[in-house]
Amino acid sequence: MGRVNTPILSESERLSLEQGLQTGKTHSFRTRCQVILLKSQCRKSEDVGLITNMSYVSVNTWVKRYKLKGIAGLQTLSGRGRKRKIKKETDSEAILEAVKSNRQRLQKAKAEWEKESGKTVSKTTLKTFLKALVEDINA
Repeated sequence: MGRVNTPILSESERLSLEQGLQTGKTHSFRTRCQVILLKSQCRKSEDVGLITNMSYVSVNTWVKRYKLKGIAGLQTLSGRGRKRKIKKETDSEAILEAVKSNRQRLQKAKAEWEKESGKTVSKTTLKTFLKALVEDINA
């Protein structure tokens, strides 16, 4: 039998974790809040892992991180995940020029920009980037 690594929560910590569980922006953050709340009820890591579909090692890692950094430690660190292929700072002017020269032909504008930049992106990625540019301009 292993020891139970139980975080002791104050009432305000419990309320902030419950709020994070209900209104957190990402599924992973909500799951991590649930992990801490379940562990605070003196449950074993294996049991919490079964409930949250996580390994017991991951459960223990999130409990340790919560103890070190609080609820902020449950957020995903920046720099994780796939990097953007199109960067607003360097690519927006070239993309806008390509779109202006081929107003009604997005596929042609995409091909022109890809040839010029040496990058390849999907049509969906280009559309998403253009929508973000429009939102920035309208804001």
